[in-house]
This record gives sequence, structure tokens and C-alpha cells, in this order.
Amino acid sequence: MHAFDVLGDPVRRRILELLADGELTAGAISASIQAEFAISQPAVSQHLKVLRENGFTTVRPDGQRRLYAVNGDSLRDVDEWLAGFRRLWAPRLDALATEIARGKRQQRKDTP
Repeated sequence: MHAFDVLGDPVRRRILELLADGELTAGAISASIQAEFAISQPAVSQHLKVLRENGFTTVRPDGQRRLYAVNGDSLRDVDEWLAGFRRLWAPRLDALATEIARGKRQQRKDTP
């Protein structure tokens, strides 16, 4: 499965967001995702499997629990691919920053 097929699903993106702060048990992930997306536990497990099999997460046993974590290597690959496109939006973001700064200067000047 292509990385963007994996990341294209909002449930899988949310799982990665939850894991960005550190390891979580499968149960904690499932509880959060079920509450947010109103999907079943087996559906959450399937999303975790897709993330694991495509290298976006790692899992390690801890007794009877399974702890999931983000695998940064796969995200670095996506970031490297996107690097070629950053040149398309970087100048526009720089121009936006300039306009924002200009507006703030004007506001200070106009404020008595």
C-alpha cells in the first residue's frame, strides 16, 4: 500500500496524532478512536494493522498489553518526498509572513 493511501484515511491519521506524544496501549487507542469516530474495536484493530504492516507504527508486547508507537522512518520517507514540492509553497508563505508583519507595523503606527 502506498504511503498516501495509508495516510489518506482520517482514522489512521488520528491514530498517528495520538501516538505522536508517545507510546499508547492498543486499548487506549481503541477507546479514543471509538469515541471520536464511532467505529467498532475490530475496525480500530484493522487500522492499527494497516499502520503496522506499512511501517508507520511499531508494536511491542508488555505482558498482555500491546504498546504502539510511531515509526519515524516511514514519516521521514514521506517528508523527503514532499521536500520536492516545498519550493512551490515556500515563497507564498514567505510573502504571507511579510504581509502580516507589514499589517502589524501599520496597526502600531495607526494606534494612538
